Amino acid sequence: MSSVLVTGGAGFIGCNFVRFLVKEGHEATVLDKLTYAGSMENLKDVKGRINFIKGDIAEKRDAEKAIKGCEIVVNFAAETHVDRSIQDPEPFIRSNVFGMHALLDAARRHDVKKFIHISTDEVYGSAAKGFFIETDTLSPRNPYSATKAAAEQLGIAYANTYGIKLMITRSSNNYGPYQNAEKFIPKMITNALQNKQMPIYGAGKNIRDWIFVEDNCTGILAVIKKGRTGEIYNIGGGNEKRNIDAARTILKILGKPESLLTFVADRPGHDFRYALDTAKARKLGWKPAHTFEAGMKKTIEWYKNNTWFWQ
Repeated sequence: MSSVLVTGGAGFIGCNFVRFLVKEGHEATVLDKLTYAGSMENLKDVKGRINFIKGDIAEKRDAEKAIKGCEIVVNFAAETHVDRSIQDPEPFIRSNVFGMHALLDAARRHDVKKFIHISTDEVYGSAAKGFFIETDTLSPRNPYSATKAAAEQLGIAYANTYGIKLMITRSSNNYGPYQNAEKFIPKMITNALQNKQMPIYGAGKNIRDWIFVEDNCTGILAVIKKGRTGEIYNIGGGNEKRNIDAARTILKILGKPESLLTFVADRPGHDFRYALDTAKARKLGWKPAHTFEAGMKKTIEWYKNNTWFWQ
């Protein structure tokens, strides 16, 4: 049984991952600032089985306190919403870059056995064709993805210079329970449930590869257990969908009319397509267990039954 620090563990992917750790019997410490996207309510069913620390990864004292005694660090903590990063990049630089720096410095001092940094397919930029592999050149195109790429490079530098036992995962777009309603899928679901207009950027033709959050969590666990230090792993769902088609899937499941769809002005620098080659992660014995439709049915059911979360 390992002692694992999960930063950002009260947020969307983090809180789902913490449940997997608890189920497997690991000792889990959660460090979270509890901003708008993270809440203790997200952990209420496992609260008695984790060690929770309210703190900011960019504050060295908080990072030091949380990491002490932990063998493994899994860094989910980040500002993640692209639209917010366009409006104000500074919080993204502080959390995603300076926060990574504070964690890495603390890991140096406490002999952490594994440091897993959770990144994103957005660091690659837009894919006109084909699929990104882990050795492709990074080409981030918005402030959010630029800070995630910077965090990766800082981690790699610390691994090379100080011997940090680093692994990186780059996942495609996640969806599932506990995702903040500002993000595309939960916004589409919650608006449809209330018969509100569902805003879609541009003509809705931008393509994303969607992965159900539980599949990302099992992929990260596979990397922790079987991954090689110093390696990067793409974790994707293999579910490429145009935004308009993802929204239509939600409407079909809910039995709602397409008249709820509305098109709005596109955002600046909107990447057209993300697509990952996941062969490397699959060699660890992992593969996603959910089709887009199956994962979406679970997600919709969760938002229907947990109105406290988004209302």
